[in-house]
Amino acid sequence: MNYFSSKKPYIIAGPCSAEDALQLATVSEAFTQLPIDMLRAGVWKPRSKPGHFEGRGEDALKWLNDIRTAYALPICIEVANKEQVELALQYNIDAVWIGARSTVNPFIVQEIADALKGTKLGVLIKNPINPDIELWSGALERILHAGIENIAAIHRGFSSYDSLSKYRNKPNWAIPIELKRRYKEVPIFCDASHICGNRTLIPFVAQRALDLDFDGLMIETHPNPDNALSDAQQQLTPDQLGQLLSSLIIRTPIDDCSQEEIEQIRQILDSMDAEVVDLLGKRMELVEKLGRIKGDNNMPIYQADRWREIIDTRSQWGLKNGLDAEFISKLFELIHDKSIKTQIDLLNTIAVNKQA
Repeated sequence: MNYFSSKKPYIIAGPCSAEDALQLATVSEAFTQLPIDMLRAGVWKPRSKPGHFEGRGEDALKWLNDIRTAYALPICIEVANKEQVELALQYNIDAVWIGARSTVNPFIVQEIADALKGTKLGVLIKNPINPDIELWSGALERILHAGIENIAAIHRGFSSYDSLSKYRNKPNWAIPIELKRRYKEVPIFCDASHICGNRTLIPFVAQRALDLDFDGLMIETHPNPDNALSDAQQQLTPDQLGQLLSSLIIRTPIDDCSQEEIEQIRQILDSMDAEVVDLLGKRMELVEKLGRIKGDNNMPIYQADRWREIIDTRSQWGLKNGLDAEFISKLFELIHDKSIKTQIDLLNTIAVNKQA
């Protein structure tokens, strides 16, 4: 059995970086009073720019091996190449994770997968830095093909140029949900620390993950976060972690009566969705007729006044039905974009046929 599925939620916690033996012992001692399933710690910490703290390397592995023995606590570290996997095995590390900057590179993932073949290490795969589910899926499959049985995915959010976002890495929940749909047997965890980049947001994101039926959480924890050598703002103290874990609402499995009611509602939703899709199909038929008229009269496809009218009227209709303007705007942007593309494709086809 995949031990990442042995308990829900499965909690992985520990410092961003293994800084010294005392730090690790202090955290591990605190974890004896908390429901922590695995200790995480960064051993190699290459930064975006050189000249900053980059981890303790093999010294940290020695400390972690001692912690594993003293506290009977499974250990998880990040690896980024074959040599690091080999050192993890040498120092009895229980699991490794592949970071976002590694997941984005199939060559690195394959090198790690080859080094893992025949081992019993658990492996967690973080999403790539960019919102590309195929890269994430590809990394999972490379590790699965290596014969690894204990495997899980970690959602840590996606890089964004949006300077107004409150998150360090935007969650974009639809992507991990789709990954879960594709790989039903693979547990998926949420790295709330890296999504937030700010410890005050962690409780909200952690609860959201559990509400979306994630299997576990990874949360960075440090005895003195403000003095941490890396990612100080996103780490909790052990006491803060304990308060967070005790406040989380754990959703229970659906009972038979609730399941029956849910299925009835879903059947109604399915019927309504079928009507929506049918109406969209009929709408596109009218869009094609509109495109032919515009083409026959040499009219522009996009008309700004009409688009403004659509947004204004549909937003008002939405408000009357309890739907906020932002949702309606995004919905009709998709519909409008498809309508424009349909008309352009139609005019291009007509032009090609005329030339023939």
